[in-house]
Amino acid sequence: MIFLKLFIIFTKIGTFNFGGGYAMLSLIHNEVVVKNAWLTNSEFTDIVAISQSTPGPIGINAATYAGYVAVLNQGYPQWLAVAGSVIASLSIIWLPFIIMIIISRYLLTHKDSPVVKSVFSGLRPAIIGLIAAAALLLMNADNFGSWQTDHLRFGVSVALFAAAFFLTRKLKANPILVMIGCGLVGLAVY
Repeated sequence: MIFLKLFIIFTKIGTFNFGGGYAMLSLIHNEVVVKNAWLTNSEFTDIVAISQSTPGPIGINAATYAGYVAVLNQGYPQWLAVAGSVIASLSIIWLPFIIMIIISRYLLTHKDSPVVKSVFSGLRPAIIGLIAAAALLLMNADNFGSWQTDHLRFGVSVALFAAAFFLTRKLKANPILVMIGCGLVGLAVY
């Protein structure tokens, strides 16, 4: 049953994820697109875009939308898709919430311990790897087009990516204005 699988998958993702929402994206993609084929790459990309633009943590937002679309794509009615989104959302936070309550006392009393510092130092490369994996997942033909099939779409996508990177990184431009500008260029070109 899809609801039990959603509960188990999102509990696992929430429990074993370190690094926040962007690190979760590659894990969510692996489970809902690659392993279970509940969503397509294009649908997952849409979910990431919606999750980034709505208020709240991106990991929980992505779980909410992924649960909804997964249940809907399996042929269930819309009201059960809402139940799927609730199950996915709660599953991703319930166990980590309990674990954090339990270990927070330990971490507060032992935050200067060499062992605790070593554990967190060891987690940093893994977190960077998970975030990089999420970025690479989004750099696909669904988002950027393909040089072999559509030169214009691919060229515009790469140019917008490079311009957005340059404007936000080097010129410290407002990211919201950069997103609006890229959206207007994309609207004009496509």
